[in-house]
Amino acid sequence: MRNIVLSYIILLLTLGNNTYAQDTTKGYQYRLTYNTHVAARDVKKQFILEQRIENIAENNEDEDIDYTTLFDQLSLYYEHPINLNRKDISYDLKQLRLLDDFQINAIINHIKLHGKLTTIYELQRISQFEISDIRKILPFVEVSTNFDATHLSFSEMMKQGKNDLFLRFSRTLEETSGSQDLDDSTWLSSPNSKQIGSPNNFYMRYRFKYQNHLSIGITAEKDVGETMIPNKRVNTLFGENQTQLGFDYYSAHFFLREVGKIKALALGDFHVQLGQGLTFWSGLATGKSSDVMGTKRNAMGLKPYSSLDENLFMRGAGVAMDWKKFSFLAFGSKKMIDANLQIDSTSTDGDVVVSSFQASGIHNTIGAIEDKDAIEENIGGTEVSFENDFLKVGLISTITNYDGQVNRSLSIHNQFQFNSNSNWVNGIHYSLIHRNFNLFGESSKTFEGGSAHLHGLLASLHPKLALSILYRDFDRDFQSIYSNAFAENSRAVNEKGLFTGLKLKLNKYWEVSTYFDQFQFPWLKYQVESPNSMGHDGFFQITYHPTKKLDIYGRVRHRNRPYNEVTESNREIRDLSKVDQWNYRLNFNMHLTDAIHLRNRIEYVTYERFGNNKEKGVLLIQDIIYKPKDAKLSFNARYALFDTDSYNSRIYSYESDVLYYFRIPSYYYKGARSYLTLRYQFKKGIDLWLRFSNWTYFNRETIGSGLNEINGPSKTEFRAQLRFQF
Repeated sequence: MRNIVLSYIILLLTLGNNTYAQDTTKGYQYRLTYNTHVAARDVKKQFILEQRIENIAENNEDEDIDYTTLFDQLSLYYEHPINLNRKDISYDLKQLRLLDDFQINAIINHIKLHGKLTTIYELQRISQFEISDIRKILPFVEVSTNFDATHLSFSEMMKQGKNDLFLRFSRTLEETSGSQDLDDSTWLSSPNSKQIGSPNNFYMRYRFKYQNHLSIGITAEKDVGETMIPNKRVNTLFGENQTQLGFDYYSAHFFLREVGKIKALALGDFHVQLGQGLTFWSGLATGKSSDVMGTKRNAMGLKPYSSLDENLFMRGAGVAMDWKKFSFLAFGSKKMIDANLQIDSTSTDGDVVVSSFQASGIHNTIGAIEDKDAIEENIGGTEVSFENDFLKVGLISTITNYDGQVNRSLSIHNQFQFNSNSNWVNGIHYSLIHRNFNLFGESSKTFEGGSAHLHGLLASLHPKLALSILYRDFDRDFQSIYSNAFAENSRAVNEKGLFTGLKLKLNKYWEVSTYFDQFQFPWLKYQVESPNSMGHDGFFQITYHPTKKLDIYGRVRHRNRPYNEVTESNREIRDLSKVDQWNYRLNFNMHLTDAIHLRNRIEYVTYERFGNNKEKGVLLIQDIIYKPKDAKLSFNARYALFDTDSYNSRIYSYESDVLYYFRIPSYYYKGARSYLTLRYQFKKGIDLWLRFSNWTYFNRETIGSGLNEINGPSKTEFRAQLRFQF
């Protein structure tokens, strides 16, 4: 490890320091350049967007979260940069998640006082901006006197829009236990012991877009083990129509934004994001990260849906309209979702009882087929809000109803969770900005349950110092099904907490981000079978970015969380222990040349559950991104070594993949990870991606579990994707 660190230092010292020019307003020198060549921009695009998604996703620790919608959003602004001289830029800049509200307001006020910007570098005159802030937003903004037409007709948008078609294939090359052949009698006696389809994964996506005003899309997918053509053997053994022709999952949407008097119109599949996420928020939401000023949510209201989560979205229609300073939003959704059912023997009309909801979206066994689209979910909601230059207040009301009787098998720790066929939630949210202070929050109440409150403060104490404070208090019986607010838990329930974050810009090269979050769980929770348990989460990161070719950061994160005692006990309420975890990371991003980019990381973790021995883990990563200017072929490669004592000391790391495929796998046990992603551009508008990846374990004889178990120490995956743009 010592030699690796020394090599990093040598690379740092040998990097050129020639990216400087004169800044007459702040007294130091630098120069900003941006390669506008089409091929170079295309490569930079994916790298920049992936870096931004990694920053957002770094603390999620969930391997299967779909970031497609976020990537779409950032890609739009990359391809159609926000003109800072245009009116009403606040909405778009907030969606970038790169600037805080104070910086956005500073740009707007600067233009009001001094007139339209003549160059992007004029942002240097605004006290809230440092060179690092300008570099972050540079790919997504522009300064121009040319404005898009404000009243384009639908036919004109159809003529000027762009088409994208993606076709993707992937599979694991090794045989898994679920794909092994079984004789009929064995399969009949254990129906869920074998997958009903092939181990191939197929994905198709078509999207037509005109900037952010019009989006029409269709998405289809077949997961591993699912069928695309009827399986005669399955239908014979388990009954007709168990398997059918076509993809397992389809999604389609039609979306308009800011066209005529319509603020937003969504038909088909869409997301609804309101307030701070307490009352209603579908889709991705950010939590704790190195962006300590990102605790405040900037809700988008309605947005098109094009991801692959097969349950957590709306299917129906939504509309948003403005009238003077008031806004009105309404939506309705009706769709079938996955659930485990049982027949109610006491009912005379054959009503079904929902014993549990299923969220995986994978239907590759007989049991999973039976759970697919088992019950109907109906959702309706409205929001009425008022907004002026400094205040926004909104009222939200949503109702969710399920056909059949919801009667889940709940235990003592989760006995207050939603367990009815209907749920009515009302909330109020607000945001007040005065000078350098922003108060925001939301309060929400379940009609037949508890309430939840979240209130925060963002403060710009100095152009170089910002403060973030957020307090939350969620009752144990708060039951908003689509709540997705800032929390330590995965859901906004049974939690009290106080988050405090600071962001300090020491100078034009150095930046510090730190937070401390202390939380309490008033009632029991999973693996915490005692009330009034407490914990904390501390984070410190220092970033050094002397030039646009070099970025280094180091971070430390300490988490101390309650957990059941190690000693076995049959009691319902048990004594508590603690889990103490430390993560240390050193990360380098370096542009050695215009064609070669290196990304290096060292991460070390310790995990101790009191009563057990301390566990340790280490991860070493070397990434190489290669794209010569004007070349048709480029690649992205990684080689990583990892060594952890168990799954407890696992380490998560974002991986670059083919366009629109996202995964943050966990590295654990002892082994090596490698991948190579090739991209070849046949001609403008036709691109091919090929990806080979491999896990090799040095201390395991099998990989995975259940139907995904591989009998051997190696797992190899192949993925191919073809894109047509026209």
